[in-house]
Amino acid sequence: MMAYLTFHPISVESLLADVQGPDRGGTCVFMGTVRQDDDVTSIEYSAYDEMAIGEIERMLAETHERWPEARVMLQHRLGMIPVGEASIAIVAAAPHRDAAFAACRYVIEEVKQRLPIWKKEMHADGTATWVDPSGKPVAGGLRDR
Repeated sequence: MMAYLTFHPISVESLLADVQGPDRGGTCVFMGTVRQDDDVTSIEYSAYDEMAIGEIERMLAETHERWPEARVMLQHRLGMIPVGEASIAIVAAAPHRDAAFAACRYVIEEVKQRLPIWKKEMHADGTATWVDPSGKPVAGGLRDR
């Protein structure tokens, strides 16, 4: 079983190995990568690990209840992640593509709403901006120096 949270680059191959099987013909992969946006050079993710793992387990259990034929796995990276590298990966495999797509979409939307993981955008000028899960700057763009 793969860890849900990691400080290492995400291996999609390992996630796929956890969900694929001969009875699951449709596989969906979602990867969220740190994008170059304005002067952002990297993003630092931090989490309340115990709470985040519990919430991930609840989300995956809910997904299994909604799409019992699907297998879903996710991994979220923590720490400093440079532009171009993945911060989250979700894979879903099901007998048919519709369930794989739906389960994958459900998990990423729930992650954005519920997961206690915080991000801080690091800027080229050395400042940092805390951002809420929806992508909006916190407190009107409060920057740390």
